[in-house]
Amino acid sequence: MEDWLSWMDDISNKDYVIIDHFLREDLYTEIKSFFLGQLPAFTLAGIGALEEHQINTKVRGDFTYWLDRKRDANLEAYWSLLDETMHIFNRYCYLSLSGYEFHLAHYPSGGHYDKHLDQFESRNNRMISMIIYLNDAWQPGDGGELEIFEKDGSSFLVEPLAARCVMFKSAEVPHAVLEAHKSRFSLTGWLLYQPSAMGKFFG
Repeated sequence: MEDWLSWMDDISNKDYVIIDHFLREDLYTEIKSFFLGQLPAFTLAGIGALEEHQINTKVRGDFTYWLDRKRDANLEAYWSLLDETMHIFNRYCYLSLSGYEFHLAHYPSGGHYDKHLDQFESRNNRMISMIIYLNDAWQPGDGGELEIFEKDGSSFLVEPLAARCVMFKSAEVPHAVLEAHKSRFSLTGWLLYQPSAMGKFFG
Protein backbone atom coordinates (compact mmCIF):
# COMPACT_ATOMS: atom_id res chain seq x y z
CA MET A 1 0.00 0.00 0.00
CA GLU A 2 2.93 2.34 0.64
CA ASP A 3 3.93 1.95 -3.02
CA TRP A 4 0.38 2.65 -4.17
CA LEU A 5 0.19 5.82 -2.10
CA SER A 6 3.44 7.05 -3.65
CA TRP A 7 2.12 6.26 -7.13
CA MET A 8 -1.13 8.12 -6.42
CA ASP A 9 0.90 11.14 -5.29
CA ASP A 10 2.85 11.08 -8.56
CA ILE A 11 -0.21 10.93 -10.78
CA SER A 12 -1.92 13.66 -8.73
CA ASN A 13 1.08 15.98 -8.90
CA LYS A 14 2.53 15.20 -12.35
CA ASP A 15 -0.51 13.70 -14.15
CA TYR A 16 1.43 10.47 -14.79
CA VAL A 17 3.38 7.74 -13.03
CA ILE A 18 5.88 5.17 -14.36
CA ILE A 19 6.18 1.92 -12.41
CA ASP A 20 8.78 -0.77 -13.09
CA HIS A 21 8.17 -4.45 -12.21
CA PHE A 22 4.45 -3.76 -11.85
CA LEU A 23 3.49 -7.39 -12.53
CA ARG A 24 4.58 -10.47 -10.64
CA GLU A 25 6.66 -12.77 -12.82
CA ASP A 26 3.96 -15.47 -12.92
CA LEU A 27 1.25 -12.98 -13.92
CA TYR A 28 3.49 -11.44 -16.55
CA THR A 29 4.15 -14.89 -18.05
CA GLU A 30 0.43 -15.71 -18.00
CA ILE A 31 -0.55 -12.50 -19.79
CA LYS A 32 2.26 -12.74 -22.35
CA SER A 33 1.32 -16.34 -23.17
CA PHE A 34 -2.33 -15.34 -23.61
CA PHE A 35 -1.26 -12.41 -25.81
CA LEU A 36 0.77 -14.56 -28.18
CA GLY A 37 -2.03 -17.11 -28.40
CA GLN A 38 -4.51 -14.45 -29.53
CA LEU A 39 -2.33 -12.80 -32.20
CA PRO A 40 -4.26 -14.38 -35.13
CA ALA A 41 -7.43 -12.65 -33.88
CA PHE A 42 -5.95 -9.13 -33.75
CA THR A 43 -7.46 -6.50 -36.05
CA LEU A 44 -6.14 -3.17 -37.36
CA ALA A 45 -6.88 -0.39 -34.86
CA GLY A 46 -8.78 2.78 -35.71
CA ILE A 47 -8.95 6.34 -34.39
CA GLY A 48 -11.85 8.44 -33.16
CA ALA A 49 -15.12 7.58 -31.43
CA LEU A 50 -18.64 6.89 -32.61
CA GLU A 51 -19.34 8.31 -36.09
CA GLU A 52 -15.78 9.73 -36.22
CA HIS A 53 -14.19 6.27 -36.04
CA GLN A 54 -11.91 5.50 -38.99
CA ILE A 55 -8.85 3.54 -40.04
CA ASN A 56 -5.85 5.74 -40.82
CA THR A 57 -2.51 3.94 -40.86
CA LYS A 58 -0.67 7.24 -41.40
CA VAL A 59 -1.75 8.20 -37.86
CA ARG A 60 -1.92 4.81 -36.16
CA GLY A 61 -0.45 1.48 -37.20
CA ASP A 62 -1.14 -1.05 -34.45
CA PHE A 63 -3.34 -4.14 -34.22
CA THR A 64 -5.58 -4.79 -31.22
CA TYR A 65 -7.56 -7.50 -29.47
CA TRP A 66 -10.24 -6.20 -27.08
CA LEU A 67 -10.51 -8.10 -23.82
CA ASP A 68 -13.76 -9.32 -22.31
CA ARG A 69 -13.86 -10.45 -18.67
CA LYS A 70 -16.42 -13.22 -19.26
CA ARG A 71 -14.81 -14.58 -22.42
CA ASP A 72 -11.24 -14.17 -21.17
CA ALA A 73 -11.92 -15.57 -17.70
CA ASN A 74 -8.54 -17.33 -17.58
CA LEU A 75 -7.02 -13.88 -16.95
CA GLU A 76 -8.81 -13.64 -13.60
CA ALA A 77 -5.65 -12.65 -11.72
CA TYR A 78 -5.28 -9.70 -14.07
CA TRP A 79 -8.94 -8.71 -13.72
CA SER A 80 -8.52 -8.81 -9.93
CA LEU A 81 -5.51 -6.49 -10.24
CA LEU A 82 -7.66 -4.03 -12.23
CA ASP A 83 -10.37 -4.20 -9.56
CA GLU A 84 -7.77 -3.36 -6.93
CA THR A 85 -6.34 -0.53 -9.03
CA MET A 86 -9.76 1.02 -9.58
CA HIS A 87 -10.59 0.72 -5.87
CA ILE A 88 -7.38 2.52 -4.89
CA PHE A 89 -8.00 5.37 -7.35
CA ASN A 90 -11.52 5.78 -6.00
CA ARG A 91 -10.39 5.74 -2.37
CA TYR A 92 -7.39 8.03 -2.59
CA CYS A 93 -8.08 10.18 -5.68
CA TYR A 94 -11.89 10.40 -5.33
CA LEU A 95 -12.49 9.63 -9.01
CA SER A 96 -15.74 7.60 -8.77
CA LEU A 97 -14.46 5.11 -11.33
CA SER A 98 -17.00 2.44 -12.19
CA GLY A 99 -15.54 0.35 -15.00
CA TYR A 100 -12.70 -0.23 -17.42
CA GLU A 101 -11.91 -1.34 -20.98
CA PHE A 102 -8.66 -2.90 -22.11
CA HIS A 103 -7.10 -4.37 -25.21
CA LEU A 104 -3.91 -6.10 -26.23
CA ALA A 105 -1.88 -4.01 -28.69
CA HIS A 106 0.69 -5.19 -31.22
CA TYR A 107 2.79 -2.67 -33.10
CA PRO A 108 4.58 -4.52 -35.90
CA SER A 109 7.81 -3.13 -37.32
CA GLY A 110 6.96 0.28 -38.77
CA GLY A 111 3.92 0.75 -36.54
CA HIS A 112 3.48 4.03 -34.67
CA TYR A 113 0.80 6.31 -33.21
CA ASP A 114 0.95 10.08 -33.71
CA LYS A 115 0.55 12.55 -30.82
CA HIS A 116 -2.93 12.39 -29.31
CA LEU A 117 -5.07 12.43 -26.17
CA ASP A 118 -6.99 9.38 -25.00
CA GLN A 119 -10.14 11.42 -24.39
CA PHE A 120 -12.87 12.08 -26.98
CA GLU A 121 -15.17 15.09 -27.29
CA SER A 122 -18.05 12.76 -28.16
CA ARG A 123 -17.20 10.24 -25.44
CA ASN A 124 -15.37 11.60 -22.43
CA ASN A 125 -15.53 8.89 -19.74
CA ARG A 126 -11.91 7.75 -19.95
CA MET A 127 -10.26 9.01 -16.76
CA ILE A 128 -6.99 7.09 -16.33
CA SER A 129 -4.96 5.50 -19.13
CA MET A 130 -2.97 2.42 -18.15
CA ILE A 131 -0.30 0.67 -20.24
CA ILE A 132 1.59 -2.48 -19.26
CA TYR A 133 4.47 -3.46 -21.56
CA LEU A 134 5.14 -7.06 -22.56
CA ASN A 135 8.45 -6.73 -24.39
CA ASP A 136 11.13 -9.18 -23.32
CA ALA A 137 14.73 -8.04 -23.79
CA TRP A 138 13.82 -4.65 -25.30
CA GLN A 139 16.98 -2.78 -26.36
CA PRO A 140 17.71 0.82 -27.39
CA GLY A 141 17.14 0.98 -31.13
CA ASP A 142 14.13 -1.36 -31.01
CA GLY A 143 11.86 1.70 -31.15
CA GLY A 144 8.28 1.87 -29.91
CA GLU A 145 9.01 4.28 -27.06
CA LEU A 146 6.12 6.19 -25.52
CA GLU A 147 6.63 9.93 -25.86
CA ILE A 148 4.94 11.94 -23.11
CA PHE A 149 4.44 15.68 -23.64
CA GLU A 150 4.71 17.97 -20.62
CA LYS A 151 2.62 21.10 -20.09
CA ASP A 152 5.65 23.31 -20.81
CA GLY A 153 5.94 21.85 -24.31
CA SER A 154 8.87 19.57 -23.56
CA SER A 155 8.67 15.80 -23.87
CA PHE A 156 10.49 12.68 -22.77
CA LEU A 157 10.59 9.04 -23.84
CA VAL A 158 9.51 5.97 -21.87
CA GLU A 159 11.11 2.70 -22.94
CA PRO A 160 8.56 -0.13 -23.32
CA LEU A 161 10.30 -2.49 -20.89
CA ALA A 162 8.78 -5.80 -19.80
CA ALA A 163 6.35 -5.48 -16.84
CA ARG A 164 6.68 -1.66 -16.80
CA CYS A 165 3.38 0.14 -16.20
CA VAL A 166 2.56 3.72 -17.19
CA MET A 167 -0.58 5.41 -15.88
CA PHE A 168 -1.69 8.95 -16.70
CA LYS A 169 -4.72 11.22 -16.80
CA SER A 170 -6.44 10.47 -20.10
CA ALA A 171 -7.65 14.01 -20.77
CA GLU A 172 -4.46 15.77 -19.63
CA VAL A 173 -1.43 13.97 -21.08
CA PRO A 174 -0.71 14.15 -24.83
CA HIS A 175 1.43 11.24 -25.94
CA ALA A 176 2.66 9.34 -28.97
CA VAL A 177 4.17 5.97 -29.80
CA LEU A 178 7.37 6.21 -31.81
CA GLU A 179 7.92 3.91 -34.76
CA ALA A 180 8.63 0.35 -33.72
CA HIS A 181 11.55 -1.45 -35.36
CA LYS A 182 10.46 -4.86 -34.13
CA SER A 183 7.19 -6.22 -32.74
CA ARG A 184 6.09 -4.20 -29.71
CA PHE A 185 3.54 -5.66 -27.30
CA SER A 186 1.44 -3.97 -24.62
CA LEU A 187 -1.73 -4.33 -22.61
CA THR A 188 -3.48 -0.96 -22.85
CA GLY A 189 -6.71 0.43 -21.52
CA TRP A 190 -8.67 2.92 -19.50
CA LEU A 191 -10.32 3.25 -16.13
CA LEU A 192 -13.73 4.76 -16.76
CA TYR A 193 -16.05 7.18 -15.02
CA GLN A 194 -18.89 5.18 -16.53
CA PRO A 195 -18.44 1.64 -17.87
CA SER A 196 -18.61 0.88 -21.56
CA ALA A 197 -19.02 -2.41 -23.37
CA MET A 198 -18.35 -0.67 -26.70
CA GLY A 199 -14.67 0.15 -26.47
CA LYS A 200 -13.65 -1.91 -29.48
CA PHE A 201 -15.90 0.25 -31.67
CA PHE A 202 -14.53 3.53 -30.38
CA GLY A 203 -10.78 3.44 -30.94
